[in-house]
Amino acid sequence: MQVLYRKYRPRSFEEVTGQDHVVRTLKGALLSGRIGHAYLFSGPRGVGKTTMARLLAKALNCVDYGKVKDQIPCDKCFSCNEVTEGRSLDIIEIDGASNRGIDEIRSLKESAQVAASGGKYKVFIIDEVHMLTPPAFSALLKILEEPPSHVIFILATTDVHKIPQTILSRVQRFEYKKITPLQIAEKLKRIAKFENINLADGVALTIAHNSEGALRDAESALTKLISFSSPVVSGNKSSQISVDDVRSILGIVPEDMHTSMLEMLINSNGPACLELAGQLYDSGISIDTFLKQFIVYLRSALLLKVNPQFSKELDIFDPGSSSRLEHILQRITGAKLVKIIQIFTTAKQETKTAPLPQLPLELAILEIVSQTNG
Repeated sequence: MQVLYRKYRPRSFEEVTGQDHVVRTLKGALLSGRIGHAYLFSGPRGVGKTTMARLLAKALNCVDYGKVKDQIPCDKCFSCNEVTEGRSLDIIEIDGASNRGIDEIRSLKESAQVAASGGKYKVFIIDEVHMLTPPAFSALLKILEEPPSHVIFILATTDVHKIPQTILSRVQRFEYKKITPLQIAEKLKRIAKFENINLADGVALTIAHNSEGALRDAESALTKLISFSSPVVSGNKSSQISVDDVRSILGIVPEDMHTSMLEMLINSNGPACLELAGQLYDSGISIDTFLKQFIVYLRSALLLKVNPQFSKELDIFDPGSSSRLEHILQRITGAKLVKIIQIFTTAKQETKTAPLPQLPLELAILEIVSQTNG
């Protein structure tokens, strides 16, 4: 089975999810002919930086570029097909993490002097550009200062603060943002429909929340779920994936466990909290994973405590546990909730060096219970 994030990679700007501000600006530049010689795409992983770089390169060498067309790239011409199939000689992709030295950048400079083989532009896409060495950055700066007219650079990074200011001053910078859970869920539902996969209610949104704004991670997770799910062979029915499948395969702790843990902490029920922690550990769930998910849950609970209107934006709580959580939040102050978050945040940090993985969680529970009893 082909990896879904590759199979359903956007082939036009209209198919890009969650980066409307970037799409609008780039399309405006293409239609007006005001193209820069260097761009920097920065933002979290898995949100479409490299995909957008390929689309821009594809549009620049499309036969319709320079014409009055709303659909650029056309995704039909010979040049567009070459890019889609990964055969274009005019688009050179470089991994900055493995080609980070000055020799590689010097080789790039020599390649830049050669005209494009088929299209109008030769486009260099340097991914993870922040990994370049200082001498390599100096060599890249020389190219950016006086680039050949047929060359365009597109730099992509997840750590823009590691890029020298001299480089930043010579590029057009675009900030990419995390994609919302609802946007990711809608994309997953469309993919599932094309793949003839039946997703139970809540599956797409559960995957989306677990991906933390990275569409590529969500699509990879769906690939894994489809591979592990057992297809229904009777008739023409499609494979079925349940929320329990998602939680089991991706290691997601059920939300009612988070709610139970918070309720028992408020009730100062230390033994029950420790028993739940033991059940989590015995079931094979990573304590570090649980703490990470529990902290996210507590943060959302805190936001709801401060302003119930946040429930419309968060949209993460199961309907069955929402009323239970609202009842719990009536019995705890915001300050107490902040303290619980701080204690569990410290516990998560300590899991990296703890002699027993479950020990930081147990100590955090006992600390909170003792403070409540005190």
